[in-house]
Amino acid sequence: MNTLFLASAGAAGGSNMMIILFIVLIGFTYFGMIRPQKKQQQQRLQMMDKLKKGDGVVLVDGLHAKVDKINSDKTIVVDADGIYLTFERMAVRRVIPAAAPVEENDAPAADKTEDTASKEDTSATDTKTTDASDETKEDK
Repeated sequence: MNTLFLASAGAAGGSNMMIILFIVLIGFTYFGMIRPQKKQQQQRLQMMDKLKKGDGVVLVDGLHAKVDKINSDKTIVVDADGIYLTFERMAVRRVIPAAAPVEENDAPAADKTEDTASKEDTSATDTKTTDASDETKEDK
């Protein structure tokens, strides 16, 4: 009788370990796979909500286009080099926001000041080099 009791107690310890491993496996699956996928899907839906006319998009098939119109039935009309195509919003893989116009007057002015400063530094070092070479010629 005691042998039967000890045999059943040993088997129960092994099944507890199996239950714990099973719970750990489920936890790993949730935190390692399901949760990040939900977070990625939520970011994608936010990207779709921010989509507006003029944004550049890359579709799932690799087509690069510009959004021309957003319809209320969850479709978009894109302009791909003069060809207007209608796609579901979920066909958009990536959104390239419309670039803000860059002031070109500011950039060349900064380049000119840098060029002027570097020319002055170069001419100063050339003068020093010329003076040093003159002194060596006089010594000989």
